[in-house]
Amino acid sequence: MNSPNDTAPDAETILITDDDKAFCAALSGAFRRRGLKVVVAHDYEDAISEAHAWNPARAVVDLRMPGRGGLEVVGELKQKHPHMKIVVLTGYGSIASAVEAMKLGAVHYLTKPAEPDEVLAAFDRTEPATDVPAGDANPRSLEEVEWEHLQRVLTDCGGNISEAARRLGMHRRSLQRKLARGRPGEGAGPLDE
Repeated sequence: MNSPNDTAPDAETILITDDDKAFCAALSGAFRRRGLKVVVAHDYEDAISEAHAWNPARAVVDLRMPGRGGLEVVGELKQKHPHMKIVVLTGYGSIASAVEAMKLGAVHYLTKPAEPDEVLAAFDRTEPATDVPAGDANPRSLEEVEWEHLQRVLTDCGGNISEAARRLGMHRRSLQRKLARGRPGEGAGPLDE
C-alpha cells in the first residue's frame, strides 16, 4: 500500500483543525455545501493522523488549542506534507503568531471569525504573506491587547478564574473586575468566549 506521501494530495479535501467543535461543524458544513470533502481534527494528534490518512491538499489550523497548539500542528504538517497549503485562524490577533506561522509554512493568516469564502480565497494567495501582519497601520490599543491576553490565559485554564489569576500574577478579584468590564470598545457585558 502506498503512503499518502507517495500519492498526489487530494485537492478536494480540506483538513480543519480546531478544538471548537461548533466552529468546526459550521465551517465544515459550509465547505461541504461548496462541494469539498472535509476532515476534522480537534487536537494535534488527530490532525497529524487525519492528514496521514487522507492526504489533503489544504488545511485550516486554529492557533489556540489546549496541549500542543496550532503552530506545532503547522510545523509538523509542513514537514510531513510539504505540498499542503495551510491557512491559520485565531481568535486572538497576534502579529508574532502570524509571523511564526508564516515562517513555518502557512500561506495566510486570518482572524476569527472568518467567512468560508475568505478562508478558501486565502489558499489561493500568490503573493508572499508578508503583508499579513499589517496591523501596524492601525495598531490595537494596549487595553485590547491586554483583554486578548487575559482571554487567552483564561481559555488555557479552562475558564478557571482562580488558576488564570495565579498564572497572571494578579488577585482573582482584580481579574474578575477586568473581565466584567468587557472587551475594550464594546462596553460592559458578559465575558467573551
